[in-house]
Amino acid sequence: MNADELATLTADPIQTLGRGFYFDPLTGVRAKELGINIFEFYGLGRAGTMGDVDTTTVYEAFTFFNQSTIDFLWTRAKSKADPVATAADHLLAAYAFADRTFGDVDLTVLANFASAARKVVDAEPRGVCPLVDGYKKFAAPANPVHAAYLGTIFLRELRGGVHVHAVHEVGLTPLVACYLEDPGTFTLHGYQADEVPDVTKELADKKLRAEALTSAAMQKCFDVLSDVERAALAAGTRAMFDALQNPVPVTR
Repeated sequence: MNADELATLTADPIQTLGRGFYFDPLTGVRAKELGINIFEFYGLGRAGTMGDVDTTTVYEAFTFFNQSTIDFLWTRAKSKADPVATAADHLLAAYAFADRTFGDVDLTVLANFASAARKVVDAEPRGVCPLVDGYKKFAAPANPVHAAYLGTIFLRELRGGVHVHAVHEVGLTPLVACYLEDPGTFTLHGYQADEVPDVTKELADKKLRAEALTSAAMQKCFDVLSDVERAALAAGTRAMFDALQNPVPVTR
């Protein structure tokens, strides 16, 4: 499997896998234990990987969210919980989700996926994606289930980071890019009905160009892998994505 094929194969499954724990009911239980709601847990947990940064930094890292939503998820949420501590708890919630889900996936498949994913992100210079940089501050798990799931988070954030660069390069505003990606996400990210853009062919073509640039950037990221490592990344992605449809708790 070449890097281009791998970029295509992993794009949608990794997006789904990496965010799978965000709004899982048991993640919500953990949020309540911390005195926050599940949305605040998401905002503080994800952005808190970067540290106790200012709101502008979070807005730039998330990019496709309305500013008022970032104020809710981050600025106001920080009055309820420490973002750095919450980020650590959020990652533990991710590992708990993995333990509830990937019990039927071969540990060797998971370990090989984790190794390949880590090689990809470790090859990236700092600053390409601040959220990737943030997650890299945490210790690499020895547990292959946790390491593999962290790998899905890494790859999701990496693709998101290079997509931000691509959107800027083609001259799309984040608002328009978000709407063209998915009107439902546009609403979820806090935009209002009166902000819906007029979709022209020019804008649609720019979005297609941004997607092509994103895939090309991910292809370059995967170029650091050998054929065997790319196959391992593909196999792990398939196995974990399939496990989402029939989750089995880890018992070993």
